[in-house]
Amino acid sequence: MDPVSRETVGGIPGVELVRLPAWPDGRGWFMEVFRSEWAPEQFTGDIQLNLSLTGAGGLRGLHFHRVQSDWWVPVSGSIRAVVADLRPDSPAFLRTALLDLSADEPVCLFVPPMVAHGFLALTDAKLLYAVNRFYDGTDEQGVAWDDPTLAVNWGTGQPVLSERDMKNPGVKDLFPGL
Repeated sequence: MDPVSRETVGGIPGVELVRLPAWPDGRGWFMEVFRSEWAPEQFTGDIQLNLSLTGAGGLRGLHFHRVQSDWWVPVSGSIRAVVADLRPDSPAFLRTALLDLSADEPVCLFVPPMVAHGFLALTDAKLLYAVNRFYDGTDEQGVAWDDPTLAVNWGTGQPVLSERDMKNPGVKDLFPGL
């Protein structure tokens, strides 16, 4: 079965919100969260599933990959997701989009390579995500969550960050000449 619908997020090519069907019954509901046929060009071969738990106020990102795609599914709580197009040849280069996602609504967020992504946990939140490459650390990079070029309004000025994310470079460091 195909997802109910797909919509482009923030006018950024390839970034999609995928609304998934849920089948309710007297016990609750059942939902398929991923099929490789929903993203056949991106998800072949080495697929890895990850689960993160982030306390309210925690911010992860912004991260991006040169070859890896991500498929995000919130499984508990609420997050504010942000994507930023870092593909210099894209008509949406440096465009950002922000959307609130909740486990109460069956959706997935698809993020292609070279689109930075991150999230702020609005509540304690668990995020399940599939990636199309096994993690080895060589493909992941970061950009500052508060970069003035991207000007993301996260709705907080004091998030809880990892030491690594505190050190992410700015967009102008990644793309000299901007």
